Amino acid sequence: MSERICGEIPRPTLSRLPAYLNYLKARRAEGARSISAAQIARDLKLTEIQVRKDLAFLSSGRPRVGREVEELVDCISRQLTGRAGAVLVGAGRLGQALLFYEGFRAYGLEILAAFDSREELVGREFNGKRVFSAEEISRVTRELGAAIGILAVPERAAQWAADQLVAGGVRGIFNFAPVHLEACEGVVLHNEDLAASMALLTRAIPAP
Repeated sequence: MSERICGEIPRPTLSRLPAYLNYLKARRAEGARSISAAQIARDLKLTEIQVRKDLAFLSSGRPRVGREVEELVDCISRQLTGRAGAVLVGAGRLGQALLFYEGFRAYGLEILAAFDSREELVGREFNGKRVFSAEEISRVTRELGAAIGILAVPERAAQWAADQLVAGGVRGIFNFAPVHLEACEGVVLHNEDLAASMALLTRAIPAP
């Protein structure tokens, strides 16, 4: 087996790792033992140069043989799998869907608790996760030692909630609110605008 060189990986490459992992697992299930960057690029509609650069952070290939599928799956899995606790702000429909989503566990991420400002939700449990008052975000987040905060709140509440999460010690925020957030230095912020993404997908669909 070739030498593993899993090390510090740039964020653009990290963002492509889940797609690589799903693809490689499918190829492994089909019985593939090795694979080339050219084949990955062709199947995932990427450039071969980009794939080669990405894979260089994961495994050293061999001429005419390519890279071992099992090794790539192992290395990507270890890069993506953390042991991070998360808290969710906003226990509405989107928030509840996230609380019931079991796919996070595959990457070592667990939502520990949720927060909401609506009295009818405070104190309830969804999938075993208790909903606390939004006024307790910073305290409970710090007590739980959560590293990640997920925002599923209205635009008007997003910045306040983000500030409370940062005060509670989170080091990364996943934001579903359609608003630009000001995060403190050292806090990784990822914005996911579902409406904008849907609009882009709609424009990309070929006309009938």
